[in-house]
Amino acid sequence: MDFQETDEERDLRSAVAAIAGKFGSEYYLRCAREGRHTHELWSAMGEAGFLGVNVAEEHGGGGGGLVELSLVCEEAAAQGAPLLLVLVSAAISAEVIGEFGSDELRRRWLPGLADGSTKVVFAITEPDAGSNTHRMATHAARDGDDWVLNGTKHYISGTDDAEAVLVVARTGRNPDGRAQLSLFVVPVDSPGLTRTPLPVDLIAPDKQHVLHFDDVRVPAGNLVGQEGDGFRQVFRGLNPERITGAALGVGVARFALARAAEYARTRQVWDVPIGAHQGVSHPLARARIETELAALMTRKAAWLHDRGLPAGEESNMAKYAAAEAATHAVEAAMQTHGGNGLASEYGLIPYWGMARLMQVAPVNREMILNHVAQHGLGLPRSY
Repeated sequence: MDFQETDEERDLRSAVAAIAGKFGSEYYLRCAREGRHTHELWSAMGEAGFLGVNVAEEHGGGGGGLVELSLVCEEAAAQGAPLLLVLVSAAISAEVIGEFGSDELRRRWLPGLADGSTKVVFAITEPDAGSNTHRMATHAARDGDDWVLNGTKHYISGTDDAEAVLVVARTGRNPDGRAQLSLFVVPVDSPGLTRTPLPVDLIAPDKQHVLHFDDVRVPAGNLVGQEGDGFRQVFRGLNPERITGAALGVGVARFALARAAEYARTRQVWDVPIGAHQGVSHPLARARIETELAALMTRKAAWLHDRGLPAGEESNMAKYAAAEAATHAVEAAMQTHGGNGLASEYGLIPYWGMARLMQVAPVNREMILNHVAQHGLGLPRSY
């Protein structure tokens, strides 16, 4: 594996940073505090082709992969403008539809996903299932030329700003009782689909919702791939989500460390910059080391994924490492700022919330440790 970035990848970093930097943290925090979406930044990124770098050229994308998309996620976040919906719209939905969708579904959805004019978010989480997808209650049944969906999904991001939802539903059971899953593209304006805001204290532009499916009908053509192939399709999408989530975490960490280092260089107490004190400098240096290590694992996971090689453990490790690095970096930045670390003027608390979220979602760190213990160390499964 070559860890050296190509000239094209460096140019991509610079171009993303140039656009996202024009908006920056001031714009992002204003949107977050006002409860509105970052439409202007999303549109600018889409028009530049950055949101579709992993979409096939025949559908209007850049023809790249997760290496390129993770660079987009990282650099936008490093400018103080993390785009959370890239994780579901570009990473999960575009990857799954591109890999498993029919020609009709690809033609319908991929061009809009590539230029940013369309968002397709992802719905798998349920209140009584958690990480146990075999307990999934949302189900779909064939009725003539349609599929009919019923059930409830929790903590679904961005459904108020999307055209469709990629829904995971149970369509049967295997002889051993385990669920057979299938994926469906469901337009958000489908009759019977209702959305209820799910209040959270996270300060972010993207909101969470509960989705209720009450006899929601979608054409048979909205089934992604083959009926019952949902587990394979889901895992094809979850690795990209973890990789881009890791990239976002690396970017948030870089942003927080840059802010903290600048403050530590200029803030003086007892006639010397506070950064001269090891009590201030060491936590920042430790967080930088963690950030660089997370960045390397993120690149490794993306590199493996793009070559069709097994990347499950690496994707989980990258996400774990980046969430830890981002949380430690923002906390060190807040500590460096002292009381100002809590002040709205310095705007660090929302990034702490984003970093802390990454330790819980899209998969919590405990489930990652379970995965590594079982698959990496060969230990008995604990659940």
